[in-house]
Amino acid sequence: MRVWDLPTRLFHWTLVLLVAAQFATGEFHWLSMQWHYRFGYATLALLLFRVAWGFAGSQTSRFTQFLQGPASVWRYCRALAVGREARSVGHNPLGGWSVAVILLLLLAQAASGLFASDGIDTDGPFVDAVDGATVKWMTRVHHLGENALIAWIVLHLLAVLLHWLLRRDDLVTPMLSGRRAERDDGIAPPRFARGARAALLFALAALAVIVLSRFGS
Repeated sequence: MRVWDLPTRLFHWTLVLLVAAQFATGEFHWLSMQWHYRFGYATLALLLFRVAWGFAGSQTSRFTQFLQGPASVWRYCRALAVGREARSVGHNPLGGWSVAVILLLLLAQAASGLFASDGIDTDGPFVDAVDGATVKWMTRVHHLGENALIAWIVLHLLAVLLHWLLRRDDLVTPMLSGRRAERDDGIAPPRFARGARAALLFALAALAVIVLSRFGS
C-alpha cells in the first residue's frame, strides 16, 4: 500500500541532510559559518513548507491525521505494552507527536539562530535589529535547543530501531519507497494531494525565506 507521498519523503530526507550539514558547520567548522546560515535558511523554508503541507497535503501528512488527543495516545501506549496496538497507516499516535516535537524544535532553532551571537566574531543575520538582552536570550535558546534536538533525534532513532527489532516493523523503507506491506487488507488506502500543490507551497515558502534573508543581509 502507498503510504507516503513524494513531497513528504523529499522533505524528510532533505531535512536530515540539512540538519547534519548545520551540525557539521556549527560544531565542527567543516565550512564557514556563512554556510551554516545558508543551511539554516534552507531548513526554515522546508519547515514552512511542511507546516503548510500539514494542513493542505496528503492525508497521512496532515496534522489532523496523526496528532491525536491524550486519550488516544494513552490507549495506544496501553495496547503497545501488551502487544495489541492497532496498525497505523501513517504515523501512530506516539510517532505523530514525535514528529510535531521535532518540527517545533527545528523551528525554534531556525528562529533563534537569526538573532544568536557567540559574542566574538559570529553574529546571526538579525542581531543588529534587536537589543543585547534579546541577543543573549536567543543565543541561550539556540544552545539549549541544540541539546534538546540531539536528545530527541536519538530517541527518534532508538524508537525506529526498537520497532524493527521487537516488532519487525520497518519504518525506514516506506519513507524511501513510499509504500509498506499492510497485514490488514481492510485498511483503506490514504488520499494523496497533487504534486503541483506541493511545488506551489514550497515555492511560496522559499520566496518568504528569500525575502526574509534580504532583510538580514
